Amino acid sequence: MRYRKKPVVIEAVRFVQGMDVTEPRWLGDAISENVVITHGLGKFARGEVYATIKTLEGDHRCNEGDYIIRGVKGELYPCKPDIFEATYEPVE
Repeated sequence: MRYRKKPVVIEAVRFVQGMDVTEPRWLGDAISENVVITHGLGKFARGEVYATIKTLEGDHRCNEGDYIIRGVKGELYPCKPDIFEATYEPVE
């Protein structure tokens, strides 16, 4: 039997140096609640830029340039740019 993925609208943000981590609000909330832990961001930060995202499957690393996706149930997870661009398109 074959299946097709249902079309769903998700929210996402690209994780990059200099980003406003308070926008979108769900990202700011996740950082405040330690669901997303950022490393190397900020004016005086040094070293590698990445985030740790706590998921039901364990901690996942989000590298600079990856996307942070908020799924249909509010879950957060990282996604590599090539996979993101092959899977999603902008919605008005």
